[in-house]
Amino acid sequence: MKQLWSGLSGPLKIGLIVGLIGALLTVIGLIKGGFAPLTPWSLCFGVLIGGGVWGLVSWAIATAASDASKQPDL
Repeated sequence: MKQLWSGLSGPLKIGLIVGLIGALLTVIGLIKGGFAPLTPWSLCFGVLIGGGVWGLVSWAIATAASDASKQPDL
């Protein structure tokens, strides 16, 4: 597991971490709030959408920041 984690790029690590946080916050919101009935379907969909969107957006921002900070080859 440690080799797999060390082989990932920085933006991908950021995307995974933020995606997991987004999924966790979605689950907490579904449990605490009365927005939707708590069913396995709503839980899976919430984790997929919440974690997926947060992970994808944070990965894209981290990738853009990483690419912008690189020195161009002259």
